[in-house]
Amino acid sequence: MPRLSQAQAGSPERLRRIEGRHNALVKELRQAFAHADRTAAGDCAIEGLRIAEEAIRSGLRFRAVFFRQSAQDLHARLLPQIGAHVETLLLPDKLFDAAVPTESPQGVAALVRWKEFSLDDLLERLQIGPILVIAGLQDPGNLGTILRSAEAFGSAGVVLGEGTVSPFNAKVIRASAGSIFRLPVVLGKACGGLDAILSKLRAQSVRLIATSSHKGAAIDQAKLALPAAVFVGNEGSGLSRNLLTQVDETVAIPHSPQVESLNAGIAASVVLYEAARQRKR
Repeated sequence: MPRLSQAQAGSPERLRRIEGRHNALVKELRQAFAHADRTAAGDCAIEGLRIAEEAIRSGLRFRAVFFRQSAQDLHARLLPQIGAHVETLLLPDKLFDAAVPTESPQGVAALVRWKEFSLDDLLERLQIGPILVIAGLQDPGNLGTILRSAEAFGSAGVVLGEGTVSPFNAKVIRASAGSIFRLPVVLGKACGGLDAILSKLRAQSVRLIATSSHKGAAIDQAKLALPAAVFVGNEGSGLSRNLLTQVDETVAIPHSPQVESLNAGIAASVVLYEAARQRKR
């Protein structure tokens, strides 16, 4: 890797000015944001100063960083933190704004390499905490909150089942506050689907626990300290009946009767906290 002096590392001369929307890297950035998916090279798109710095702190490999023309203060702050091998591009405000989904962009975006994990990787981490299996969660804010809580309270990792919002959604990444860069996340389709996931978990003697908004044992009575997988369903319909017939236990969070149900992100966070409490006890 080329080494630059501190002055060179933060110099605006490192920036390559791009004027046209047909630049290959700009097109990749725009499409990655638009489709909430990885590029063909396996990179995902991120946006915002805090998120970019979290990605740097988490050791992600950067492919390219894009700066808005008017964001001069961000150039000086981020360039010294970015390796000399990384493409650094300067875009006119209009071109930058057209590429990112945020209504009021901060002025920095990037393509970063996504860390790949498998279900086997998560099974090897069960001493840290339960595996979370998310089945059909749609709200990106809820998923981001769950990922943040999973890192905060201890989780082996998260499996995202079919019908769940993409982890590459910009709102998911923002709501996770950087946890998505460090917590192992596995796409369910890469595991062969829900049936294959259930089969593998059972084969490893992992206790299967479903969450419910109104039925089931109180969470302080559940055996969450054991090697466990906790299933979280859709915000409205919850988990499917088929899945509920296959788990070992269903748990619910006691709450005031005038409250119909808890937000999915909050409910999952409470379960993760209780699992951490039981492990410490």
